[in-house]
Amino acid sequence: MDIDAGEDDVFEDVRACVDQPMRRLFAEYGRGNAGAFTVGLLSSIVARLLDLLPPVLLGIAIDATFRDERLFALGPIPLYRYAPAPESQVILAAGIIAIAFLGGALFHWTRNWGWNSFAQRIQHAVRTDTYDRMQRLNMDFFADKQTGELLSVLSNDVNRLERFLNDGMNSAFRLAVMVIGIAAILFYYNWQLALLTLVIVPAIAVFTYRFIKTIQPKYADVRSSVGQLNSRLENNLGGVQVIKTYNTEGYESDRVDDTSQDYLDANWDAIETRIRFFPGLRVLAGVGFVVTFLVGGLWVYSGEGPWIFTGTLSEGEFVVFILLSQRFIWPMAQFGQIINMYQRAYASTERIFGLMDTPSRIEEAEDATGLAVEDATVEYDHVTFGYGATTSESGQSSAEDIDSRDDEGILDDVSFIVEGGDTLALVGPTGAGKSTVMKLLMRMYDVDDGAIRIDGQDVREVTVPSLRESIGYVSQETFLFYGTVEDNIAYGTFDADEEAIREAAEAAEAHGFIQKLPDGYDTMVGERGVKLSGGQRQRIAIARAILKDPDILVLDEATSDVDTETEMLIQRSLDRLTADRTTFTIAHRLSTVKDADQIVVLEDGRTVERGTHDDLLASDGLYANLWAVQAGEIDELPEEFVQRATERRSQVDAEIGDDD
Repeated sequence: MDIDAGEDDVFEDVRACVDQPMRRLFAEYGRGNAGAFTVGLLSSIVARLLDLLPPVLLGIAIDATFRDERLFALGPIPLYRYAPAPESQVILAAGIIAIAFLGGALFHWTRNWGWNSFAQRIQHAVRTDTYDRMQRLNMDFFADKQTGELLSVLSNDVNRLERFLNDGMNSAFRLAVMVIGIAAILFYYNWQLALLTLVIVPAIAVFTYRFIKTIQPKYADVRSSVGQLNSRLENNLGGVQVIKTYNTEGYESDRVDDTSQDYLDANWDAIETRIRFFPGLRVLAGVGFVVTFLVGGLWVYSGEGPWIFTGTLSEGEFVVFILLSQRFIWPMAQFGQIINMYQRAYASTERIFGLMDTPSRIEEAEDATGLAVEDATVEYDHVTFGYGATTSESGQSSAEDIDSRDDEGILDDVSFIVEGGDTLALVGPTGAGKSTVMKLLMRMYDVDDGAIRIDGQDVREVTVPSLRESIGYVSQETFLFYGTVEDNIAYGTFDADEEAIREAAEAAEAHGFIQKLPDGYDTMVGERGVKLSGGQRQRIAIARAILKDPDILVLDEATSDVDTETEMLIQRSLDRLTADRTTFTIAHRLSTVKDADQIVVLEDGRTVERGTHDDLLASDGLYANLWAVQAGEIDELPEEFVQRATERRSQVDAEIGDDD
């Protein structure tokens, strides 16, 4: 059985919607870094021009020395007036060359500073903006994407972008200055031989154009395969304990091998195209050099132009042509590498902006106000929701949308009211939609129909931060960040002092085991809290919620990972915590919720029973049967309940995976 994700690029659709990504990159991020860009650009021009000065001076010095002519002039500047003798002209040429090298070194430094500063700042801004946009997307986005794919965008793609902005653009302007500068010098000395030297340029342009057309889709395949490989590795490293306990190291090695082979095949396809291109480009550039050497050599030797060429060519001019032709070959060969980096950056930028442009179903209204909590009364008013529903531009599903996906619904016409300060328990079979009810309250998703109100305020009409600041959430899947115990308790309440943190830990029955840790509250918990047991992690999560002191508290199987004795202690603390605040409790162990003010029983996404513990036992429905099974009064649920639960579980698994 292969449970791999699909092999297609998960960003393919959004990449197709990104228009002119490189232009957009410079428009949105380049303007704020125009200073560094200008320094890099101007320094590149001056540095490259200074690089061209020594060959020109050498050629002039050769003619001035060996032809015994006072020809030592740099363009319109008659330098021979300051050094009339050939010996002094050589000395003057050496001095100017030395100044050119020193000046070149200085401008090469400022060039590197400018381009590196430009690239690093944009890299930082793009990465942080992409992450900020990504983390604000609603949860169904993360349900469709693997962590490795997202890391590939934030790391590999952004790094490739930085490489082009630094090395690629640096080389591009070097190429432009060198080609234009060399061409200008060659035409200045001998336009006929210059035309012969540069005649190969159109062929190089055509050859490069064909390379671009061939390599572009191949780099897109490489980026996709990198994301899949990162996802496989991240998934396996996160599940290494399961791999070991089920003795599946060989199986997972084979899967990594297959995914890595896909990356190898895609990358090698691009490499084969690239390694054929660069030697071909060098051959074309080399042809120009050989022809220049042959014609120029015959020209100097015979003293007159061979074949169709006319005029004269001095030894110094010939040396200038040879030296600059050599310098001309490398920039032209490097042109292919610049195109190569550009295509990689183009594909990466598409993915970056594709991620940035991913729409979210959760949009805050323009006139949204902060949530004002007084009694913390919560009302679910005919709430309907399905993960497969199609929303309109307003964020609402039409009646046709809802009717057309009845078989995809998770919740159907759920209604209840929790008075401020009361506790409501949600119970029911696995997959009945209990956790989904709470996710809608916190606007992890938006309802498709109906409304959820807190003190009469629709949660869609208040700001998301104010809504979530008013709600404390403790999940059965406890997540701890890499850091200390104290850091994790204070997460979200960063201004809490040590006394408040300790009181929260004591209320969560966590202070005792924390004191026994090697460094107490300063103990590092490891990645995802791996150094602590499941029960310890859960108590820290409860302490985190207690410290937040929210108006509304959501406990989603909050004591599922603790032993019975610890559960009793935590429950005692939770009873104190929930006494004066609205509380939602999701539990499979009904003994933990029998004292709730109201119990809502969900089945197939619908409210099938509602009342107190005694009322529901007296009604002899689903709740009474679940209680009887857990109390040992009957061995199993009636067949009708089992059948409905099985059908519902299969449907939910097919749609969203394990929701509850």
